[in-house]
Amino acid sequence: MITFKKTLGIVGFCLFLLSTTFAQQKTILISNVEIFNGKDATTTKGNLLIEGNKIVKISSSPIPTNRSTNVQIIDGKGKFLMPGLIDAHYHAMFSSLSQIALLTSNIGFVNIMASKNTEALLMKGFTSIRDLGGPVFGLKQAIDAGVSVGPRIWPSGAFISQTGGHGDFRLPNDIPSDASNGLSYAERINAAAIADSPDGVRLKAREQLMLGASQIKLMAGGGVSSVYDPLDVTQYTEAEIRAAVEAAENWGTYVTVHAYTPRAIQQAIRAGVKCIDHGQLIDEETVKMMVENGVYWSLQPFIDEGDKGVLSPESRAKQLEMYQGTDTAFDLAKKYKMKIAYGTDVLFDAQKASQPGAQLLKMKRWFTNVEILQMATGNNGELLALSGKRSPYAGKIGVIEEGALADILLIEGNLIQNLELITDPEKNILLVMKDGKIFKNTIN
Repeated sequence: MITFKKTLGIVGFCLFLLSTTFAQQKTILISNVEIFNGKDATTTKGNLLIEGNKIVKISSSPIPTNRSTNVQIIDGKGKFLMPGLIDAHYHAMFSSLSQIALLTSNIGFVNIMASKNTEALLMKGFTSIRDLGGPVFGLKQAIDAGVSVGPRIWPSGAFISQTGGHGDFRLPNDIPSDASNGLSYAERINAAAIADSPDGVRLKAREQLMLGASQIKLMAGGGVSSVYDPLDVTQYTEAEIRAAVEAAENWGTYVTVHAYTPRAIQQAIRAGVKCIDHGQLIDEETVKMMVENGVYWSLQPFIDEGDKGVLSPESRAKQLEMYQGTDTAFDLAKKYKMKIAYGTDVLFDAQKASQPGAQLLKMKRWFTNVEILQMATGNNGELLALSGKRSPYAGKIGVIEEGALADILLIEGNLIQNLELITDPEKNILLVMKDGKIFKNTIN
C-alpha cells in the first residue's frame, strides 16, 4: 500500500527532477559592462562570470575562461548592468483582474491570468516579488519548477484579517457567521483567513507557514478597497498580533502588517512586527518608534491620479484621505534616514499592472534616480532576507557581488542618468537573467 507520506515523497521527487532539468545551465561570461551593484551611488566598469545560478567573479580586468567547457560569452558593449528589480509589496493573484472577477471566476482562470501577468513582470525587469496576500503557492510552485515563467516569489499566502477587517470579503448576508455553513469562497481558495482571537490568529498563521509562507501578513488597520472598515479603525488587539508574531518567530521568520494610522502602527510594533506596509497617515512620534525598534517601512508611492470610476464613492473618499498623507510620510522617512522598501501594491488594475516601470518612476517625486534604484534592489533584498531560513531561495539577492544569486538586467542606457528608460522595457531592457538562466537576450 502506498501511504500518503510516500505519495508526497514521490510527488516531491518528481518536482525535484523537473526543476533540476530546468536548472542545468552553462557558465556565462558577461564582459564589458557598466555595473550598478545595488548599493553604491556610482558605477564601475567590469566583467562578470556566472556559474550555475551565482555570480562567482567580478573583475575590472578580462576574466579568462576554460574554452573546453560550455561557456556562453556575452559582449555587454558597455551597457548598464544591474541587479534584477524587486517589488516588496505585490499581489500576483490580485493585480490584473477586477475584484468581482476574482471573487466569481474559476480559480483555474485566475491562476492562468496571474501566470501571464508574472511572465510579463519578469520580462519588464522584476526578478523577485514579496507577495503579500493571495492564493499564490501553486503559481510559485509552477514558476520554481520551470513550468511557468515569472519572478521569484516570497509568499505570504492568505492575508489574515479580523471580522470586518481589510481582508474580509464576505457579503453582509453571510453575517452572523455560522461554522456549520463552512468557509467563504475567499477562505476556501486561501485568499484570506478570518480569525478573531489570539488562538484563531495563531492557527491561521501556522496554516500559512505549513503551506510555505516566507512571512506572515496581517491586516492591522482600515483599508481603501475593503467594504466594511473606515480608514481610521485599528484592527486586532495587541495580543492577537503577538500570537502571529510568536508563531512566525518560532518558524524563524516575521510578520508584516497593513496599517496606515499611528495607533495601528504603534500597536503592531509593540506586538513585535518587523515591517509596516503603507503608513501614509503616520506621525513623527510613530516614525521615531519605528526607528528605535528597527522596523522596516514598505512605503508605496500612492498619489492621486484621478478617479477612474473603479472605486465606490466611499472607497474613493478613503483613498483621497490616504493620498493626503503620502508626502508627509516620505518626508518623515527621509528626515530619519529610514531605509524604504519599494513596492507597488497594485490591486484590480490591469493597466497599472502592465506598467511596473511607470510605478517605479513615481518615486522621483521624493528621491533621486540612484536612491530609487537602491530601494528596488539592495534595500528590498535586505528586507526579503528577514525571512531567514524560510526564504524559498538560498542566496543573496538585490546586489551584484560575488556569491550573490545571478538575477541580472542589462539596460540600453544608464538608469542613474535617465530612469525614464525603464518605462519602455521592450526596447531598453536588453537582457533578463534570473537564477543564472537567460529569459531575454537581444544584445547579441
